[in-house]
Amino acid sequence: MSVTIKDVAKAAGVSVATVSRVLNGSANVSEAATKAVNDTIKALNYSPNFLGRNLRKCVTNSILVIQPSSEHSLYSKIIAGMQEAAAAEGYDIITSISNGTPEIENRQLNMLYNRTVDGAVLLGTVLGSGTINSLAQNYHIALCCEGCQGADVLTVVVDDELGGYDAAKALIDKGHTKIAIISTLSDTVSSANREKGFFRALEQNGIDIPEGYVYRGDYGYEHGRAAIQQFMALEDRPTAVFAISDLLAAAAIKEATDMGVKIGSELAVIGFDDITWCERYIPTISSIAQPCDEMGRFVLKKLLENINGKADDTGYYTMKHTVMLRASTGD
Repeated sequence: MSVTIKDVAKAAGVSVATVSRVLNGSANVSEAATKAVNDTIKALNYSPNFLGRNLRKCVTNSILVIQPSSEHSLYSKIIAGMQEAAAAEGYDIITSISNGTPEIENRQLNMLYNRTVDGAVLLGTVLGSGTINSLAQNYHIALCCEGCQGADVLTVVVDDELGGYDAAKALIDKGHTKIAIISTLSDTVSSANREKGFFRALEQNGIDIPEGYVYRGDYGYEHGRAAIQQFMALEDRPTAVFAISDLLAAAAIKEATDMGVKIGSELAVIGFDDITWCERYIPTISSIAQPCDEMGRFVLKKLLENINGKADDTGYYTMKHTVMLRASTGD
């Protein structure tokens, strides 16, 4: 049978409470008692059940991070920032993938219900604000990268509306007036706001958008290609395209290249997120860069402050994006 804490206490000639205090690093134990306990632990080869002890204390020093997919390096960059901040505070990150499915996401959130983790960060959620707010009444929740309309929880994002505006403005500043957009039918906050910013920039600069210049599908690679097929079939083709994600931008570039269109000169393309291979793609892809590492560190720091009772922060924080111009826009 395995050695228990009671066995250690009996062999060391101290109480179970004293052994517990030694295991927890309490200063309220004499040097003699501490030595006796540590010597006994070594002699009996005792391994304390930290998980069970932490669950009883409702502390696990673990944070759950749920990402909607594994396809985007955007998420891995954010998680890397979280891991850095978590390690500095003695916490671990547990990651999971929901595939954008509410049933899977709810099942993963069981880790909150059974106290396997101390809190959760959602990198995009399919759950509604009512569900999120209800969870937040009993558990520590944060949103990062993707907000949720009406959710009153700690949220860290970029200003997607301004990012969409800046993407369009970058194309306008290069002299383009025939500018198309590849968007989605999704009702996510980021998609809607990026599109809103794009249209605001064109309106402010007196640029009309013909009906055929707008394509809405989903985030799948095939929709970036389908959008280019639509645009290139027009009598009056666009000379520039804003795609609301880098995956759509890459697909658009591939399809246009296959059609013999010269990217950067005949057609400029800019995406959003600045995922890792924007710099590795040929041609390199212009994009609106999210400060992923910084966002990850910041949301983790704020969440831990909430968990440890130092704050009750439900703020909506907006991080600064950067316009990265590369070969796909002629730079």
